[in-house]
This record gives sequence, C-alpha cells and structure tokens, in this order.
Amino acid sequence: MTSAARRIGPILRIGPVLLLLSATLFAQSPAKEEQTSAAPQAPVQVDHRTLFEVQGVLSFPAAARAAAISRRIEDLSKDVTFKPESLTTADSGSTTDILGNDVIVMSVTDQDAAGSGQPREAVAKDYADRIRSALITMRRQYSLKSVLIGALYAILATSILYVLFRILSTLFRRLYNKIEGWRGTRIRSIKIQQFELLPAYRIAEMMTGAARLLRFGVSVVVLYFYASLVLSFFPWTRGYAQRLVADVLSPLRVVWDGIVSYLPNVFFIAVIGVFAFYVIKFIKIIFTELGRQTITVSGFYPEWAEPTYKIVRFLVLALTLIVVFPYLPGSNSPAFRGVSLFLGVLVSLGSTSAVANIVAGVILTYMRPFKTGDRVKIADTIGDIVERNLLITRVRTIKNVEITIANSMVLGSHIINFSSSAEQGGLILHTSVTIGYDAPWRTIHKLLIDAALSTEHILREPPPFVLQTALDDFYVHYELNAYTDHPSLMARTYSDLHQNIQDRFYEAGVEIMSPHFSSVRDGNQIAIPAEYRQKGYSAPTFRLGIFEDLINKKASVPE
Repeated sequence: MTSAARRIGPILRIGPVLLLLSATLFAQSPAKEEQTSAAPQAPVQVDHRTLFEVQGVLSFPAAARAAAISRRIEDLSKDVTFKPESLTTADSGSTTDILGNDVIVMSVTDQDAAGSGQPREAVAKDYADRIRSALITMRRQYSLKSVLIGALYAILATSILYVLFRILSTLFRRLYNKIEGWRGTRIRSIKIQQFELLPAYRIAEMMTGAARLLRFGVSVVVLYFYASLVLSFFPWTRGYAQRLVADVLSPLRVVWDGIVSYLPNVFFIAVIGVFAFYVIKFIKIIFTELGRQTITVSGFYPEWAEPTYKIVRFLVLALTLIVVFPYLPGSNSPAFRGVSLFLGVLVSLGSTSAVANIVAGVILTYMRPFKTGDRVKIADTIGDIVERNLLITRVRTIKNVEITIANSMVLGSHIINFSSSAEQGGLILHTSVTIGYDAPWRTIHKLLIDAALSTEHILREPPPFVLQTALDDFYVHYELNAYTDHPSLMARTYSDLHQNIQDRFYEAGVEIMSPHFSSVRDGNQIAIPAEYRQKGYSAPTFRLGIFEDLINKKASVPE
C-alpha cells in the first residue's frame, strides 16, 4: 500500500461518521430555529431606552404586551405620589407580579424566565430593579434642577456656537483676501506655450468658491453637533437627539461597511490597472524605437509606429476594462445594465459615420497614400497635408485655406501625391503653347527648353523635353515637360516658367499663337519656315479699295 493510500484510508473510514453527524445536526437545527422563531420578543422602552424584552402571552402579542408595560411605567413616572423605592414583587402562583401603588406593572411568567435560564422570582426581581432605576432616572431628569442645568448648558453651547461662527467668519474672510492677494503672484495662469488655458483670475475665483463651499460644510457640521448637543440637554428632546445622531451615523456606517467590503475588489482593480499601465509603457517604448528605426521589422514602415501604438493601446485598455468591469461597484445591478445598454444603443446609432471614418483612417494609415507635409490632390482639392488622424485629414491649399476632409471621403476619392513622385526621380511640370506653322519647330524646342532651364527649382537632370501634341488648323501644339524636386512650390514654379517662356519668345521674335491669333497682312505670306521656301519667293500683294471710297466720300461733302 502506498503512502497516499495510507493517508486517505483513515479519511474514508471516518467519512460515514462525519456524514451521519452532520445529518443529525442539520436535522436538529430546523427544530431549534422553529423553537426560537416561535417565541418572538419585543423591547420595553421608557424614555427612548430599552429596559428588557418580553414575549407574547396567550393571545397577547409581544409588541402589544411591551407597549402596555411601557405605558404603565410612564404613568407611574407621572404620579407625584409614587415613590420608586416602593416598587415590589409578589408571587401569585403561576406568575410573579411587579407592583407599584397597588397597580400591577407587569406579570413575569415561567415562559419569560425560561429564556433567561433563571428562576421566575429572580427574573421578576431583576425587572423590578431595572424599572425602579429607570423611574429614579426619569424623576431626576425631569426635575426642575435638571431642566435649569440643561438650559444653562444650552446657553453655554449657544455662546460657544456664536464664538465659533465669529472665528470662522474672521478666518475665512482673511482666506478670501489672501487668495485675492495671491492673484498674479502665487496664482498664475495655466498656459500651454502661448495659449492661456486657464487665466489667473478664473483660478482665484475657483479657489474662492472652494473656500466658500468649505465654510458652508464646516458650518453645517457645527450646526449639526450643536443641535444634537442642545437636544440632549432636555429630557423631552433627548430622543430626537439620539435619532438625529442615528440618522447620520447609520448611512455613514453603511457606507463604511460597503467600502471595507469592497476593498478586495479595489485591490484587484489596482493590480490590473498597474499591470496594464506598465504593459502600455513597454509597448510605447517598442513602437517609439520602431519609429526611430533603432528597431527594424521587415515590412514595417516608421510612419506606422505611432498609429499602430494607438491601436494597440486602445485594445489593451479595452481588454483591461473588460477584465475589471465585473469588479466595479454596481456592475451587476439592473440599473447599471440598463444604462449601459441605452448608451450602447446611442453610440451604435449615432456613431455610424464616425466608425466609418475610423475604419477609413486605419486603412489609409497602412495604405500609405501620403504623409504629413506632402503636396497632394484629393478629388478637386490641391494642397499640403497638415494633419491626419483616425477621423479626418486636413489640407492647406496654396491659397492658405485649411480644408478638413473626412477619411471616408478621402478613401472614396482618387488621391494624387505630388511629393512621392518628386522623391522618385522628380515631378514633371508641363505647360503648352501654340505656335504658327511658319516658326521652325527646332527653334521652338530650343526656346522652350532654355526657358525651363532658366527657371528656379527646375532640374537640369533629367533634362526638360518638348512634345508636339497636335497639328491644328492654324498652329502647332508644343508641350514643355520639366522636372522639379519642390512640389510644394508648383504654383510659383509654373508662374516663373511662363514668364521665362514669354521672354525667350519675345527675344527670338516668335509669335505665340495661343489660343487663336488673327491679323491682316500686306500680302499672302506662306505659313512655312523661310528655310523651306523656294529661292526668290515673294509674297503677292493686294490692295484694299475701302480707303479710296472713304476719301471720295469725304471730298464730296460740302464744307
């Protein structure tokens, strides 16, 4: 037999005995509870104090019997001819009576004595002593001397209350003046760089309001203790004083018991919170180094570090909330569940577009269509990216107008990134001019390329080039293409390029026939370059008779 079997053997042998004993105890406990519950008791109270408890007798319930005994004791206390020392006990066979002025105050039965475990006569004597002591105390408390002493104490307490209020008034007035004097010196405005988040006067007003609230709270507490103390000085109001204290202490006791019982949950939540905090810090360190490229992961771009960290942090916080949610106070209550369900419905109905923007923001983050500072074209908007987050993208146009575009709209639009093109060999700027057929195309190419090379921010390598895109009825379309590495200066570069094109063409005597050009010339000059004309070619002439007609008409008019 193994050692484990040797240990389990005695347990198995005494197991049936324990089961039999527990069954016997459980079988006896209901009878005991039934016996206890069959004899309810009610307190006998005099002057808001409990003297003892009694049981019901026959058809006389415990509460009614206790109320009757209390009423007889109060009647004796009001009888000026009765002396508490004359309270006696007498045996009447089946009961022992407590007598006062030949009036039976109460009858002690064998059932009353059975609960205490003492003889009936001893129980009756004990009850009589308690009643006698209560009557003596009541006589003493309701005496003129006691009332006068209570009034004196009340006057003294009122004087102390007056002095306390004067002291509080003086102290808080000085505190108000001190706070006002600290404005601009010790109390300074809260700023974030140049932005004034909270001015000094507003902080001083908040501190003054907090001081006034503190004064009100202290005054209420002082008045509460004053009222309880003064009410306890007089026998007629002493019960109200006890009730006033109980009404305040009972909720505080309940709150304290709730806090004490909730401490294990608080400890669990604190442990989970601290663990989640350090997990987030560790994750932040990892993604910060990924963003700095001190840690590299194949296929992970540095600009993904910050948004990925935010997503992972959100998931960790959500998981932490799920874990600690059952340990929050009131998490299992129907009201809490109803409010949570209602808020969930509101969020789900009202955040459809927001969720779509967040999903689009995540997709745009990992698509990498642009980054902050890029010159882009989103739909019909051209500008520089100044901000991007999970909800919106902000673009500042060349007119310095900031446009906010929802990420869902950005994702659904075509996106042109000029900056990424510039990084991959240079962005091509292109413009078109139309020149007549009489200008040699080689000359036009040279003039356009010279104009491009003389423009700032136009690259020499790769070199500019010209395309002839169309041969129209009256002119030829020339398209100049030039590379630049400053896409954010596109508007200025285009303007300078157009100026240089005009200057080069004017210097060369070449007419720009764009978009259309009409003129009346002396002769029908052929519209081909001169080097392609035949030797001795001269343009035919023609005359316009309109001038002679005008001269003749003018001569025929009499002066």
